[in-house]
Formats: sequence, C-alpha cells, structure tokens
Amino acid sequence: MMNATTNRYTTPASVTAQIAGLPDLQMAEIRSLWKELFRSDTPIYNRQYLERRIAYRLQEIEFRKVDRNLMDRNARRIKTIIETGQNKKRDRDHRPVAGTMLTREYKGIIHRIVVTPDGHYDFQGRMYPSLSMIAREITGTRWSGPLFFGLKPSATKPTSKKGVRR
Repeated sequence: MMNATTNRYTTPASVTAQIAGLPDLQMAEIRSLWKELFRSDTPIYNRQYLERRIAYRLQEIEFRKVDRNLMDRNARRIKTIIETGQNKKRDRDHRPVAGTMLTREYKGIIHRIVVTPDGHYDFQGRMYPSLSMIAREITGTRWSGPLFFGLKPSATKPTSKKGVRR
C-alpha cells in the first residue's frame, strides 16, 4: 500500500484530491503510478483509460477498509433473522458506506460530499463528523443532514383523501 514516506502520490490529504490531480501528471508519471498500483506495465497508452483505472484503484485501496459499524449492524440483523425467521425493518442508521459521494444542488450550486472510511465526511477538502454540520454550512440554518441529502424521507406524510367529498 502507498504511504507518504515512500510515494509522492499520497501527498494529498484525500483520495478525491489524488484523483483530481491525475490530469496534471505527465504521461511518464501516470505510467509510473500504474506500475506501482498494479505491479505491471501499462497495458495500453490511452491516457483516459489509465486515469480511470488508476482512480478506481486509488478508491479501492482507500475504501476497502472494514466499516466496523456496518459489520455490527449486519451481525445484529443476521442474528435476528436466525432467531425469529423474519427480516424486520433496517436499523435507523442512514450513514452511507465509505466511498459514497453525496450530491445536492442548493440555490443553483452543486455540493459534493465523500464519505470516508472512518465515518466522517469530506466536504470541500475539510472533514466533518456529521452531515448536519455540512447542511448548516451550506444553508446557514439548522437542517437534518440525512434529510437534506435525501438519505431519509421527510417526517411529513401526505394527507389522506378518505372522507373528502367532491
């Protein structure tokens, strides 16, 4: 695995920054990075192909780490299924898995957030512990982060049409 002491490609703080920097690299640097990541020579010289595969590999290396919370939730669900024979509703945990990119347009501006392996959120190069903090940063008002980013439905339910006369 790459680290800051042996490889200059890990200097950026996040995978997103590393991927964003790929177009700025010389082709010789792209081929060198490929050789380091895949332990083989580049199969072709199509730069776009190489950049896409490198970007995928960088994400694969970073986000393949085990999400302990996800493992615990899955273990609880499996235990419940075995004990009861039923699969009840999911836990009310709206945290997306590491590597997920959330996108939200607000007042004509598109905002992108990347979920990190440690359960934090990378927004504009800064780390946040919650989506609600990011929603507040974007809107200037208090919001439920999972609601703002569409990870959970609104608490308001549509009105029933029963009893309505026409």
